[in-house]
Amino acid sequence: MIRQITPDDKEYPANLRNIYDPPKVLYVKGGFDERDSIAVAIVGSRRASPYGLEMAEKFGYELALRGVTVVSGMAIGVDSAAHRGALKAKGRTIAVMGSGHGNIYPSQNKKLYEKISGTGAVVTEYEESVEPLPYNFPRRNRIISGLSLGVVVVEAARNSGALITANFAAEQGRTVFAVPGKASSHTSAGTNELIKDGAGLVQSVDDVIEELSIKEIKPLNDEICGKTDGKIARMTKAYVYNSLTEDERMVYKALSDEPIYIDDIIGSSGIDIGRASKALLSLELKNLIREVPGKQFIRKDA
Repeated sequence: MIRQITPDDKEYPANLRNIYDPPKVLYVKGGFDERDSIAVAIVGSRRASPYGLEMAEKFGYELALRGVTVVSGMAIGVDSAAHRGALKAKGRTIAVMGSGHGNIYPSQNKKLYEKISGTGAVVTEYEESVEPLPYNFPRRNRIISGLSLGVVVVEAARNSGALITANFAAEQGRTVFAVPGKASSHTSAGTNELIKDGAGLVQSVDDVIEELSIKEIKPLNDEICGKTDGKIARMTKAYVYNSLTEDERMVYKALSDEPIYIDDIIGSSGIDIGRASKALLSLELKNLIREVPGKQFIRKDA
């Protein structure tokens, strides 16, 4: 059954009520829960790579296991993978559509639509007969970010709708995270630029949990945590390293798990102080190294 709720209704999500221009009405299949106040959105490319799909599903799975509601847009690609991950963990997930309930989009996600609405909620601000017109989706993205405490962008090209969601998130005071990808990857160009512009670089679900100060509602099994977090961390570090410039690689190779002075780094790498300083700053932003007292540097988690 499709129900209508407005900002005056108790069930209307508090996170969404407090944004600029909240929907005047939501058409809901399923239902909201008080746990949905602790929600994180996962968004990204419809043409996601196998890496992007796996990352989205893993993040959806791990967040849901920890009691966090996963919000996305039910599109093919990253969105669907994030929902599937949450469902696999038997957790809560909310899908926000850019059409009415009478026009499920994409049509191949009808089974996913039923699964999500059975344990979580599928919502839209559009009446039942509204078709999935292109201009509906940018507007619906403010709902995805508005329902959430933070937004994780997994893969996104420079013109991706996921970046629109990230912009809404920033305007709404939400935290924006991005999963790094290959420098040569078209679908990672937008996410890599988000990181350059200050988005939080995500290597594991712990990065999101810690940054948002989320108290886990349902602890994650240690064995599962080790397997999933470890695989994500290894894959992400490989992609980050592949995206380094030549100077960054030379500086990174000069470092180890023991603190090294900047003068020694310059000597080992063979590049001048200006280029070395720029590379060190970039490596810090990419979460690969850290500075320790005395102008020394060390590999992070070496």
